[in-house]
Amino acid sequence: MSTSVENFEIFSRIQPQEYLKRFLDQDVRPDGRLLNQFRKTMITSGAISTANASAMVRLGGTTVVCGIKAEVCEPKLNVPNQGYLVPNVELSPLCSPKFKPGPPSEKAQAVSEFINQLFIKSNIFPLESLCIEEGKAVWVLYADIVCLNYDGNILDASLLALTTALKDLKLPKAEVSPSMVVEVDATTYTEAIQLSRFPVSSTFCIFNNPQVILSDPNDTEESLAKEVVTIVTDLDHNLVRIYKNGGTTIDVNGLKQCIENAKKRTNEIKLLIDEALL
Repeated sequence: MSTSVENFEIFSRIQPQEYLKRFLDQDVRPDGRLLNQFRKTMITSGAISTANASAMVRLGGTTVVCGIKAEVCEPKLNVPNQGYLVPNVELSPLCSPKFKPGPPSEKAQAVSEFINQLFIKSNIFPLESLCIEEGKAVWVLYADIVCLNYDGNILDASLLALTTALKDLKLPKAEVSPSMVVEVDATTYTEAIQLSRFPVSSTFCIFNNPQVILSDPNDTEESLAKEVVTIVTDLDHNLVRIYKNGGTTIDVNGLKQCIENAKKRTNEIKLLIDEALL
């Protein structure tokens, strides 16, 4: 029995593409999931007591924690009544040996920028609610999203951790004094800021020989796929964004399948969020 297991492990390392294909031919995956099945997801709100808001998300073997710290700064001249949201995803060698010390990896930068553009262009978070006094002072929210353990699909886990943390965000009461000093009352907090919409991303890997779609790819599946598609919807199933990364194509039926699976995933996440914020 042990010899058979060892042979499978050797085969998976030497011929990972063929190893995966043999499972996909049976409509199942090496970890036992069905093709359209997402991994078990756990959401914990308020994971960091020293942050203004925080959340931890476990998506299978991928674990991320998001902590939000608020600081006072000057607004931009062209939007004097808006604050800032600065997401930053960190993938260090501690979460996976595939990441090296030093500057942020290409994947970390890509996920950070995707989340940043999503919030800027999709009317998700009301930046006007971060205004302390128009033209004088606003809040900047530094959202550090740190991966503790990496096993693929960092985008879905990171976005879910950030939006869950934002949903619970309360800021200290602040005002600008006549002497132009911002006075912050750390004993009094505002009501939680309401998100304009709650985005949920669902990521899929596409294999084109023949076309097979895998929901919520793990690290191995991501590394072997030629195409990744991410569908972002809000809790009302409205499409927020579709993102495609790769050089191969996906047909209309395949895209429809991704959207339908994303809507089902959104229903699952909605229930988990309600439980986490009770």
